[in-house]
Amino acid sequence: MAIATIHYLGPPGGVWLIALLACATQAEFYQMLKRTGLDPFDRLGLTVGAIIVLAPYYLEDRSIQTTDVLAGAVILFALRILGEREPHNRMETLAATLFGVLYVPFMLQFLVRTVVLYDDKYIGLALGLWLVAVAKFCDVGALLTGLAFGRHKMAPNISPKKTWEGAFGGIAVSAGIGALLARLGHSEQLGGPYFPDDFTPLRAALMAMPIAAAAITSDLVESIIKRRAEVKDTGQLIPGIGGAFDLTDSLILAAPIGYFLFYFCLSPDGQ
Repeated sequence: MAIATIHYLGPPGGVWLIALLACATQAEFYQMLKRTGLDPFDRLGLTVGAIIVLAPYYLEDRSIQTTDVLAGAVILFALRILGEREPHNRMETLAATLFGVLYVPFMLQFLVRTVVLYDDKYIGLALGLWLVAVAKFCDVGALLTGLAFGRHKMAPNISPKKTWEGAFGGIAVSAGIGALLARLGHSEQLGGPYFPDDFTPLRAALMAMPIAAAAITSDLVESIIKRRAEVKDTGQLIPGIGGAFDLTDSLILAAPIGYFLFYFCLSPDGQ
């Protein structure tokens, strides 16, 4: 479905797909916070989150920045706690609502920023798909390598099954996938080039490694949140995977890392 959406709708389809996943992830995040006893303004937070994710594509050309939306959100949340919630949980409500906005949609909007990074938005879309593939294949590589060779626990108090061998294997797999996709993306036989000229397989492999490390860290953070909320899966949205958060977890920290690597390490015009 994701590939079909992007194929037929192009960059707008990719942007709206990111927005839908971000909203679903944020909704599950707020539900987990409620299981811990917190009571965020979930509907208002989700509305602000959707605007934040869409802002780089639709609003920044009108001189409305993501930081402007965040500032407005702080004001709205602060006004609401003056008349809502009880004295003992007003501060927690403000903190939980803001954290939900910052940790999920604000971080995932860097995927949208990647899409709009170049005048040729199909280059940005290709880089965004590359980033997602690198982050998610890290999960697969870490799982398989950990099952085969895992001996040394990485964070036993957070995620007992994760090992250092699995982490290094996941990073290696991501580097290999990143290089392969970069090579294929420059192939004229496949309709390329889809990537900037200086996005060589070697550079792609090197850039994939910090993205993969961020994906592993992001997955550990999700494990902390799920343990605190006492849930195994964040939802049942995706059969065989769990909730939206279980799908996007590795992207939350990987998205800004990838965007900044593209911004500072690749040619600005894509040529």
